[in-house]
Amino acid sequence: MGNDSSSAIAAALRIWIANAPAGARLPPTRALVASYAASPLTVQKAMRALAAQGLIESKPGVGTFVRAVRTVRPLDYGWQTAALRSPLNRVTLLPSAVRSAPVDAIALHAGYPDRELLPERLVRAALARAARSDAALSRSPISGLPELQSWFASELGSFTPVGVTPPRASDVIVLPGSQSGLSSIFRALVGTSQPLLMESPTYWGAILAAAQAGVTVVPVPSGVDGPDPGELARAFEETGARVFYAQPNYANPTGTQWSQALTQQILDVVRDHGAFLVEDDWAHDFGIDSSPTPVAAQDSTGHVVYLRSLTKSVSPSVRVAALIARGPARERILADRAAASMYVSGILQTAALDVVTQPAWQTHRRNLRQQLRARRDLLVTSLREHAPQADLRNVPKGGLNLWARLPDATNLPQLIRDCESSGVLIAPGTEWFPAEPTGPFIRLNYAGPDPGAFPEGARVIGEALTRNVGA
Repeated sequence: MGNDSSSAIAAALRIWIANAPAGARLPPTRALVASYAASPLTVQKAMRALAAQGLIESKPGVGTFVRAVRTVRPLDYGWQTAALRSPLNRVTLLPSAVRSAPVDAIALHAGYPDRELLPERLVRAALARAARSDAALSRSPISGLPELQSWFASELGSFTPVGVTPPRASDVIVLPGSQSGLSSIFRALVGTSQPLLMESPTYWGAILAAAQAGVTVVPVPSGVDGPDPGELARAFEETGARVFYAQPNYANPTGTQWSQALTQQILDVVRDHGAFLVEDDWAHDFGIDSSPTPVAAQDSTGHVVYLRSLTKSVSPSVRVAALIARGPARERILADRAAASMYVSGILQTAALDVVTQPAWQTHRRNLRQQLRARRDLLVTSLREHAPQADLRNVPKGGLNLWARLPDATNLPQLIRDCESSGVLIAPGTEWFPAEPTGPFIRLNYAGPDPGAFPEGARVIGEALTRNVGA
């Protein structure tokens, strides 16, 4: 038997080992050489393979033995239950929108734009320059780099009408993403167990941040035109709340954009109740058939706390956002930010500022508008052809998502599973309701990868709906 037969020897010995008791001694090498008519090197190679598999162990000067099978004792973390006690707030797992998708899946569930929709060349060049600058070795101010503060202030100020005082750079707090800003706002301006009014449905991340902050969420119904000012006023009066969270432009998930008339009505309600409107302008860079007009641009008395993020439009790796607030509210939020994270990476701030101040940034945004329109229209057309049961009550004028109402009898969990088993990932609408959902909905992202697969994805959804309605 030659040197290339060590695997045959190892296979034979595995059978012997399987029938031998733990601790049994294997025949010595000389006996194995004679038994298998193999060279010592071939036998030794087989023994090394068995040892690597954990089947045998050698004791120098004694011999080689069948290794005793050791059952790994499960680790016991029960002591932590006593140490931690019950959680103050039960926070659910992250929703399906942040799940990673298999390479071959049709991913309609995610919340971020595909890589081809990002200004990749600008980002790479900006990060390289930032790494060579002083930002790579210095600590930035708690409120953010002054130049970036000025940029965010001027962006909002460009929408300010005559007679309204525009924001100043000193009103800006730079954040490591808007999610951390929401947490700070809810902690600083609402407080544990205090009421927070929130559009329903709304961004799942805001629901999560509210749960982490321990506030009491009070849903305010919001339809295709936005929230009803009368319902909002009633909620303020009944709860004594002092903060209302909303997304006036291209709301996630519905895509709703407030009209100018509604904006003024909502502002009047907020002011009449001495309250704050937290305006999450998450999709500022994703207008398609309209342009966003921030509500905060019409307020100079500190009633609107404004959030704008660059994470989705610049790059998921450049987690930079800003919060604009005035008066004592800003100071309370800044104190919370200092305790939570001290400051934002200077490299990321420098890179973000570099990207958005390049002339090519505006060119990118114009091209992005056209790309998003083509993708949105393709998914809308595909759904209407292959899944007419999915009611698109609002074709959004911007943003990244479609919000579809399904028939009342839809078995939504089964629908999600059936679509996934067919390679199509969709997000169940239940994750966007801060209380009980008002019906079966799904959210579909048209900014994800491979828009050419939209017709096939819609076909799968339509077939799954046919099977699951009433199931």
